[in-house]
Amino acid sequence: MSDHPTTPATVASAAVADRDVAHRTRTRTVQVLDRSGTPLAGSSVTVEQTAHDLGFGCIGFDAVYRAGRRLAGTPAAPGEDELFDRLDALWFDLFNTATLPFYWGTFEPQEGHPRTAALRAAAEHYVSRGARVKGHPLVWHTVAPQWLVPKPDDEVLRLLRARVERDASEFAGLVDTWDAINEVVIMPVFTKDDNAVTRVAKTVGRVGMVRLAFEEARAANPSATLLLNDFDMSADYEHLIEECLAAGIQIDALGLQSHMHQGTWGKEKTLDVLERFGRFGLPIHFTEITLMSGDHMPKHLDDLNDHQVESWPSTPEGLERQKQDAVELYTTLVADPHVQAITYWGMSDHGMWLNAPGGLVFADGTPKPSYDALHGLIRGQWWLAPTAVTTDAEGRVQVSGLPGRYAVVVGDQRTEVVVGEDEHEAVVTLA
Repeated sequence: MSDHPTTPATVASAAVADRDVAHRTRTRTVQVLDRSGTPLAGSSVTVEQTAHDLGFGCIGFDAVYRAGRRLAGTPAAPGEDELFDRLDALWFDLFNTATLPFYWGTFEPQEGHPRTAALRAAAEHYVSRGARVKGHPLVWHTVAPQWLVPKPDDEVLRLLRARVERDASEFAGLVDTWDAINEVVIMPVFTKDDNAVTRVAKTVGRVGMVRLAFEEARAANPSATLLLNDFDMSADYEHLIEECLAAGIQIDALGLQSHMHQGTWGKEKTLDVLERFGRFGLPIHFTEITLMSGDHMPKHLDDLNDHQVESWPSTPEGLERQKQDAVELYTTLVADPHVQAITYWGMSDHGMWLNAPGGLVFADGTPKPSYDALHGLIRGQWWLAPTAVTTDAEGRVQVSGLPGRYAVVVGDQRTEVVVGEDEHEAVVTLA
């Protein structure tokens, strides 16, 4: 070792100099040793980022559809596989976290026959390529099974507990993040359909339903991250959180939905929401983001599902607005230290909820300006591309950027190191 310590060269992503996200950046020193354990001084190494720790997500519903079709032996429609392959490539080039649909009514349309195989195949599709998977949701009154309705309340609660335990346990290791319960604020007063979950929620109460979901899921998968998720950004949701925490319920993260079909929130509202829900000191996941690339739906509608149209096209003005809105929203969210995950609700307009032009990609698989703009942030400005650097006299380099995994490449050897809260020097030894 040298008697005169040197300062190792630093390789840094542009995020280090980005005023909005610089507080998230971390630095770790990496020392490279040869086979004998001697520091590899003055050698050229390449450093590149391979994964973000921050969750940049999108739904993965197409993968479930494809898995179900294959399991059933149903042939693809002409051009369908080619389109899905194109969308899949775009997905993995931008996102690292997939949300999969576990709506009880469609997951188990016939009692005792859950679509476990299709969901497992979809989850494995993402995990095998390094992505994380979140399940949505374990308990929800909407899309609840109709076969549940005739059963007495005590049987409904028993089956609900069993459902949470079964699926949180069955998918442990593949799906370790869950919306444990969804839209509890409206759950006991929901009137759009006759469902057994709303019926029992009237008796058990909101906090009781949250406790049921969290306790059963926690027992089934103690290492899972469990969210309380809602679209209601009013004080009612804040009060529910307060009541649940006061009741001793362990909430791992707060889920905040932001479907902007009726108009973009804008930075002012986003900051207000972050401030009001950030006061709880819990991690925040923006779970369901939708931004329009066409006209917004009428503001007078209380339920977005009431807007039923056959055609809802993008417009030139809408495409530009969606791009600008996406950049402003993601930049604002990444700047907030409580935000740990940001999930966009729909890769493409193909099969988009309400036929809305809310995808980041057109129905034919062509990226919209919003996709390119987010790619420029997530895999550009906030990403360290392959960069050559020379080790110092003690074989060291410093890696700076947003927390995540980084590869150190020396010759034909590639070693991954984690840059995050661990400030201990990482050591790479050549084989």
